[in-house]
Amino acid sequence: MTILAYDLGAGSGRAIVGRLNDNRIVTQEIHRFSNDPVKVGDHLYWDILRLYHEIQQGLIIAKQEQMLPDSIGIDSWAVDFGLIGRQGELLANPYHYRDWHTHGSMERLQAELSAERIFEATGIQFLSFNTIYQLEAMGRAESPLLKEAQRFLMIPDLLRYFLTGEMINEFTNATTTQLYNARQQEWDRKLLSHIGLSPSLFGKPVQPGAAAGHLRSSLRVDLGLPDIPVTAVAEHDTASAVVAVPALSDSFAYLSCGTWSLMGTEVKEPVINEQALELNFTNEGGAYGTFRLLKNIMGLWIFQEFKRESERGGHHVSYADWINDTEAAPAFAAFIDPDDQLFLHAGDMRSRVRQYCRQTGQQPPDGYGEVARCIFESLVLKYRYVLELTEQLSCKTFDGLHMVGGGIQNRLLCQWTANAIRRPVWAGPAEGSAIGNLAVQWIAQGTFRDIREARAVIRDSFPVEIYEPQEQDAWEDAYGRFRRLTAVPVQ
Repeated sequence: MTILAYDLGAGSGRAIVGRLNDNRIVTQEIHRFSNDPVKVGDHLYWDILRLYHEIQQGLIIAKQEQMLPDSIGIDSWAVDFGLIGRQGELLANPYHYRDWHTHGSMERLQAELSAERIFEATGIQFLSFNTIYQLEAMGRAESPLLKEAQRFLMIPDLLRYFLTGEMINEFTNATTTQLYNARQQEWDRKLLSHIGLSPSLFGKPVQPGAAAGHLRSSLRVDLGLPDIPVTAVAEHDTASAVVAVPALSDSFAYLSCGTWSLMGTEVKEPVINEQALELNFTNEGGAYGTFRLLKNIMGLWIFQEFKRESERGGHHVSYADWINDTEAAPAFAAFIDPDDQLFLHAGDMRSRVRQYCRQTGQQPPDGYGEVARCIFESLVLKYRYVLELTEQLSCKTFDGLHMVGGGIQNRLLCQWTANAIRRPVWAGPAEGSAIGNLAVQWIAQGTFRDIREARAVIRDSFPVEIYEPQEQDAWEDAYGRFRRLTAVPVQ
């Protein structure tokens, strides 16, 4: 059986074919494409029709390479969405979560409803770009889109709709909106009412593995394709990445590392209490009866923006040279809190890192390697902080950390993470989201009995590199300084 997974990240997308050979997963990337947001006027949008075009290109390549799939699944980032009108058309390009239009929305809703009320219902971390704040901002601006909208579809829902004509909401992504009641397992009508939305916009979410239609007949004719079923996988890319964690037991800590870093553990029931609210943790839907107790960390975004702006200024070196310059810079010279709002939006990260350091009484880093080292060291020290909080909230103790995602290709980051957390790091697989996407499709087809069997096959199919902690005394001292200088509270 050949399976096709589309894995869409904030910077790029991939079409990956999966097959089983002697009970080992073999993957092949057949198409990769950029995912570039578009700024029009003062607003930032996703180029959703370009993404749909690239999805079609993946199908064309699969046909040309005689790899036509028996099933298709799509995963992507969370919170963003499209609105469908009366005639079934997309009403406008979806806003990008880094667009400014949500400014002040989270604070307004917390003042009106209280953070406790919102968290008690949803169990979701407060982030200024969550779907609830995007929709509130649109309502406050009297957007005509909300008046015309008949259905709300998140990004994978929307791309599936383009493929199949079926409008279906999926569970893991629905929970990230901060509009889904984690206890009642349905959209929260009181929250929807408060921001002026009808529950009819939102379909009952299906669980990962649910059948989600077949390719439209018009698309089959246009591309010369057979009737291919589409599966609603764990469509939040982090949910798919967690499916692919090759853990030996049901109790493990994970870090999905990319543009965003998401660290947490699987739990059977959402952890919704005063401490989780205070620590701003989240309870996002997982696959097969689980929730993902985790925290969003700004991740590699800061370095990616710093690198992009440096290249725009003429600093063109290889990624390997970036890492070499980082490693050669003085250790523990300055720290930032990666989750400070200063680093949320696109722009000149070098200036922002230096600004943060000045504001906290530190000597600002200057050279490319010095700034990069400040970013990476601060990031892995934040990993330690969040890992310890995850243990407190989940009442679990973890022997090490599973790292998955593209970020594990940065071996320095993996080693520094092990140093910072003082425990082993098990890094792999790199294409975690795509592999989890494939695994859910195979489970839906009956090829794997359940997620345990899928994880066992993943563990046997992909290498996992082990990083043991080093230089523990120096990193322990750095952690204390990091907490003091960034005002990260001691729990």
